[in-house]
Amino acid sequence: MSRSRSFLSRLTGIIAVIGLAVGLSLHTAPRAAAASLTQITNFGTNPTGLAMHLYVPNSVRANPPILLALHGCQGSGPYLYSSQDFASLADRYGFLVIYPSTNPGGSCWDVSSSQALTRNGGSDPVGLMSMITYAEQHYGGNPNAVYVTGQSSGAMMTNVMLADYPDVFKAGAAFMGVPYHCFYTGSVRGWNSACAQGQVNMTPQQWGGLVRTTGYPGYSGPRPRVQLWHGTADTILSHNNLGEEIEQWTDVLGVSRTPSSTDTPVSGWTRTRYNNGAGSTQVEAYSLAGTGHELPVKGSTMAATAIHFMGLDAVSSGGGTTGALRAVDAGKCLTDANTALGTQQQIFACNGGANQTWTRTPSNQLTVTVGGSTLCLDASAKGTTNGTKVIVWSCNGQPNQQWQVNPNGTITGVQSGLCLDVAGLGTSDGTPVQLWSCSGGTNQQWAMG
Repeated sequence: MSRSRSFLSRLTGIIAVIGLAVGLSLHTAPRAAAASLTQITNFGTNPTGLAMHLYVPNSVRANPPILLALHGCQGSGPYLYSSQDFASLADRYGFLVIYPSTNPGGSCWDVSSSQALTRNGGSDPVGLMSMITYAEQHYGGNPNAVYVTGQSSGAMMTNVMLADYPDVFKAGAAFMGVPYHCFYTGSVRGWNSACAQGQVNMTPQQWGGLVRTTGYPGYSGPRPRVQLWHGTADTILSHNNLGEEIEQWTDVLGVSRTPSSTDTPVSGWTRTRYNNGAGSTQVEAYSLAGTGHELPVKGSTMAATAIHFMGLDAVSSGGGTTGALRAVDAGKCLTDANTALGTQQQIFACNGGANQTWTRTPSNQLTVTVGGSTLCLDASAKGTTNGTKVIVWSCNGQPNQQWQVNPNGTITGVQSGLCLDVAGLGTSDGTPVQLWSCSGGTNQQWAMG
């Protein structure tokens, strides 16, 4: 692979500094009572001879989600395991983490060949898919909850996997990457200097077209949501690539390139979100002022933010997610005040009671169980207009009983696309809950758990 000497010297310096910091951190503060990283061989079709390591936390969930975590150039799976926070987050939330390594060791991922850029075309992506299948078959991994993240070359491969296998991944988080197909050279593990330097510029339609026609030609199903990170002072992979990634994925996911919201969750971080018509964030981008080629930073909230975007921090119970639904603005909980069918739901002070304990089922229902009776949150009379009452009713599987819990804090009705709304911006006990057009208002923000 052709690279400039200056690039190698900069990258080697960064790796050395980070490696030293990681070594000191591990020496002074070992991870107590943690599960171990296990190498797995003979995991399936593996045309490029990749190595697989798997992290199974001691408190692994039943039917756990799977996170594929991809290292950068000159890294390895075990290095990423020790240098980032994904394993400790897995300890907390009970998901599996696959840590692959390239072959030859320390090389970049193949994100430049025709084989890698096409579904089942060969090269590294085929071996990575074999690892996922192995984790599903041998460790009970949930095939409906597979996610991918990576840094640098691993971020490039994150975008490749999302393009090649959109039916496999639910979401991905790419730290310091480039758009899918930007690094194309026609050779295996080629280096594309123009792309690295941010000199490849295409229209959103051109970027999106490459995903649609090359990654998985003919695919018309759901696409994974995407989170993107880049520092403005990155001299290895230009910050310009963040804008090109946003153009690509907003086009693929069919959302406007005009941000639905822009804020600063941490000093120096500019976050832009791109939502669909139902208010669900499809693309989320972080531009970090003055930050170089060093993401995610261990010990920061970056990895946890990615985990949250992907939904891996939800508490699992019985194949679903269980907990209180708290109206963020009011600080009170969604409450089934009366189990009679047709009762409009209200907010009351949170008390941990059964009538405030909701379960999000795999079929996207929100259920509450009181006195042995399980009822579903329901849009009354299948209403799709502002002011429709939100009630409880016998569960029947209809679309008016299906809800999307969105990363932006909203809960939207699958049938109506309207948001779960605390009427009149109310904050007092007994304020009714209804459906209303998604406005970004604080009375439409909910937290589960």
